Amino acid sequence: MTEQTTPVDDTRPAEVTTSAFVPQPRSEPLTPATTEPAATEPAAPGFVVPPPPVAPPLVGEPQEPPVKVKKDRRVLRAVLRWTAATVVFAAVGASAAYGITRMERTDVPGLATEADGRWDYPAITKPPLPSGSPGPFAGADKSGVHSADLRALLLPAPKGAKADASLRGDDGWLSSKAFLSQYAEKVDRETVGQMLTDYAVRHIAARGWTTPDGTRTRIYLLQFDTAAVAEELASTKLANYGGAQYALTGAGTTERDEHFPAASEIDDITRFAYTESKPYGPEQVREAYLSAGDTIALVVQSHKGTAPAVPFQQTVVLQSQLLD
Repeated sequence: MTEQTTPVDDTRPAEVTTSAFVPQPRSEPLTPATTEPAATEPAAPGFVVPPPPVAPPLVGEPQEPPVKVKKDRRVLRAVLRWTAATVVFAAVGASAAYGITRMERTDVPGLATEADGRWDYPAITKPPLPSGSPGPFAGADKSGVHSADLRALLLPAPKGAKADASLRGDDGWLSSKAFLSQYAEKVDRETVGQMLTDYAVRHIAARGWTTPDGTRTRIYLLQFDTAAVAEELASTKLANYGGAQYALTGAGTTERDEHFPAASEIDDITRFAYTESKPYGPEQVREAYLSAGDTIALVVQSHKGTAPAVPFQQTVVLQSQLLD
């Protein structure tokens, strides 16, 4: 069973816009004025002209201090501002990520899954196989033989359902007569009964229940000697592409269920899903035949008015997984 997920919209902090920095005009640094030295007459050969004497400052005359060039702090301010913004972004993102990991799936916007009518089934586990026996479709040969107890391959009832005691049979095995009683017409019961004899059905196991909403479910598993025998009976005698060959009790004309998700198909298992065509009587019936190796499964659901599609699809897929 599977549950469909939606991508999470990350909460992004609002973009931080720093105020524009307007450079102010600055004066050129002041430098002491220089005086061109007075022209001198050429010195006589052999004499060195000494440099002109520098007059000492007058006592009491104010001295002009050397002007220090201020460093341009614009780059430093920008760096500090962007560093602060980066720290804020990181803190917000970390807190958001932590918050999402602490939330339930249905609390995260975009990931909430609304109830779609699926039933609450218990954990589904396949029964253990006898020592040295492979699964029905394991290995290169894929014989399709189910070595596990057929009764253990029946899907369990969902939570809150009431078991149907009439399908328990004798020690978990259902008689052919009890299985045939679900077909509406006497002639159909006789015809299908002869098929079961001709194709040498080995075992029939069944389970049924009724959920609180009134939906009634019945599951039958019929096991034969080989996968080839079961495949021929299911595909050419009991089911076909357009609808079921024999009407069940309470069902009129059936048609192929076009709304059954094709993505739910399982390799090595052939599925024929049908729904009762309109107009139907007091209740609608949905049914599916599954050909799974040496076993044929029949899943039937009925409900007063309209039989919901989702629990029917869920039940058929889970039963298919148990037989795979």
